[in-house]
Amino acid sequence: MPLLFAKKEVFLWLKEGEKTIDVRKGVPRSGDLAIFQSGPFSITLKILKTETGQLSEVVCEDNFRQVIPSAYMLGDAIAYLHGIYGEYNGVFTAYYLSSK
Repeated sequence: MPLLFAKKEVFLWLKEGEKTIDVRKGVPRSGDLAIFQSGPFSITLKILKTETGQLSEVVCEDNFRQVIPSAYMLGDAIAYLHGIYGEYNGVFTAYYLSSK
């Protein structure tokens, strides 16, 4: 069961169900549930499926709002993730989430 740290804004999106895809750098972690933690707060969500690939493969026109709900365009979502991960060119994992 992965423990994933989240910024307050991201945690609130997850808690409210606005964010249903979480993208992390690296290969998928094992487990059917993910625990997201922000400060003293945590939420457990079910992992429905995972996808791996380059950032441009896991975040696209038809899912970017599920990844970054405040994004108006695909470029906004990519820029937000670059702000977190920098110019990382390795593998990313998209976790498709649902409440338990």
